[in-house]
Amino acid sequence: MNLSKLFELQRQLDEHIEREHPPKEGEDRLTKKILALQVELGELANCWRGFKFWSNDQEPRTTAKCEMCDGLGNDIYFTGSYDNGTLQECSEVCEYCDGTGDDDSKNPLLEEYVDVVHFTLSVGLEIEIKHEIFHEPINYGDAVIQFNELFGQISYFASVLNRENEWEEVESEYERIWSLLFGLAGLLGFTWEQVEQAYMEKNRLNHQRQETNY
Repeated sequence: MNLSKLFELQRQLDEHIEREHPPKEGEDRLTKKILALQVELGELANCWRGFKFWSNDQEPRTTAKCEMCDGLGNDIYFTGSYDNGTLQECSEVCEYCDGTGDDDSKNPLLEEYVDVVHFTLSVGLEIEIKHEIFHEPINYGDAVIQFNELFGQISYFASVLNRENEWEEVESEYERIWSLLFGLAGLLGFTWEQVEQAYMEKNRLNHQRQETNY
């Protein structure tokens, strides 16, 4: 899989963020990005929900509630007058979601996955990875195992970064993060074309957020 296009888009976003939020003296942005990557991976797992054996609701969050009706499926309005006490609550089917209460244009699970992609790219830019094509996906066939492997891999990668003269291993362990992430996409039911499209949409949103004092 060729990531050169996404790396370039991420580079532009990172430069935008640094203009709006310049690094402080002595600040370790790479360490913060690695922590952010782990946090985003946790948010992805939470949105997936398949590890929550204590809950009857283990279905992934793949639709968002309609913002126009707040997920109710209908628009509530009032008729009558406040003055004479004739106010009456009425409702009609929400025209934006046809009464389903869902916004099918959004996929929270995919959006969370894309957030992980953003920070994985950003970490790669920090360590000046030059490769454009990474290894084939690693797929353990079980999303719980896949998530655990990814968490462990990110932590191991961070520990390798702290060693001296271990650049080849840093590069190799970073690539393995991508292989596991590619494999996770398949386990969650995403094609890479879907991921790329969602990434570009979220990338545009992230630029807008920087312009609006996010």
